[in-house]
Amino acid sequence: MPRSVAIVTDSTAYLPPAAVQSHGITVVPLTVVIAGEALPDGTGDSARRLADALQQRQPVTTSRPSPETFAAAYRAAAAAGADGVVSLHLSAEISGTHDAAVVAAREAPVPVRVVDSGLVAMALGFCVLAAAEVAAAGGSLDEAVAYARKRAEATRSYFYVDTLEHLRRGGRIGTAQALFGSALAVKPLLELANGRIELTEKVRTASRAIARLEELAVAHAGNGPVDVAVHHLAAEERAAGLAERLRERLPGLAELHVSEVGAVLGAHTGPGLLGAVVAPR
Repeated sequence: MPRSVAIVTDSTAYLPPAAVQSHGITVVPLTVVIAGEALPDGTGDSARRLADALQQRQPVTTSRPSPETFAAAYRAAAAAGADGVVSLHLSAEISGTHDAAVVAAREAPVPVRVVDSGLVAMALGFCVLAAAEVAAAGGSLDEAVAYARKRAEATRSYFYVDTLEHLRRGGRIGTAQALFGSALAVKPLLELANGRIELTEKVRTASRAIARLEELAVAHAGNGPVDVAVHHLAAEERAAGLAERLRERLPGLAELHVSEVGAVLGAHTGPGLLGAVVAPR
């Protein structure tokens, strides 16, 4: 029996493939263009090629899905029996993806609620899963949206990058851009707040920045039930170490995901990215 509420998101949610399949989630890919070649976001190949391209200083750009791509996803959901669609996407402050979905929703054959999560990566992913759980339980369109938004409000994303250069080039560091010059000599710790990437702290060494990242994650998680994701780009050992320490320190840990980000997010952070998403239940 088809679900009455279908769930659509974009590739920057970086959801585990098993979760996408089990919940019947439709993932619309963004695109990364590496040295003139367009590749879909969310594949291991595009992430590896991105890391190589950035290290070799090859040109890299990203682009949102077209409104028609979203329209096709909404039509497919309706054809499969959905009475409505919840379409959840990365922050509208850092991508035009949300706007493309809004345009497509106007002509959809069923009601579509487009939600700007204000988040990215598994911070968005946890909100998508929250909506999918409501849909699977027979919840309404409004209930799925409300639950996803509640999850978004409780979720925090902290991350470390080796350099602000990639964020500066893409114009995605918000107020941190004004601090770029003085931050060159330190290691930046950032947070996604109000949909924007903000510089939280400047730390003298990478090891201290990562330790501080861990402390922020532990503090927000508290002792209650919480889901956590650790993301990285070309920093597998760092990610594994952080994940293991969080596993030991969080008494209420429910789910822990460790993954490399896709090419679209990686293009704006660069190799060395290490992030922690904390989503209390």
